Amino acid sequence: MVVENTFDGATTVTLSVRGLLPNRAYGAHAHAKPCGPGGDDSGAHFQHMPDPKKPSVDPAFANPDNEIWLDFTTDAHGDATTANTVPWMFTDARAGSVVIHADPTQTAPGKAGTAGARAGCVSVAF
Repeated sequence: MVVENTFDGATTVTLSVRGLLPNRAYGAHAHAKPCGPGGDDSGAHFQHMPDPKKPSVDPAFANPDNEIWLDFTTDAHGDATTANTVPWMFTDARAGSVVIHADPTQTAPGKAGTAGARAGCVSVAF
């Protein structure tokens, strides 16, 4: 389940998952397009201020203030809830999905924002 709330110029996105592998860390991010039959159909991460270079792995753009990062670790039952608040609201440009990745999100230059294979996707009307 994905829930978006806005207040006072900020956006909070909450992600709740059930039934994943227990006691495991995952990366999760808002992506630019809705989910589709192919793993890459959801496109790249949604960025409030888009990086002119693609793929975006520069921490100046690929970071939890410019993107919506929702990394989480499941409990013993494979469940988790996480949230991230960013200091901006969607305008005409909006994310289309939240993708769960197989690994936690990296932050180092040249790898920022990467989180392994796409393990799941949910289309969201942000």
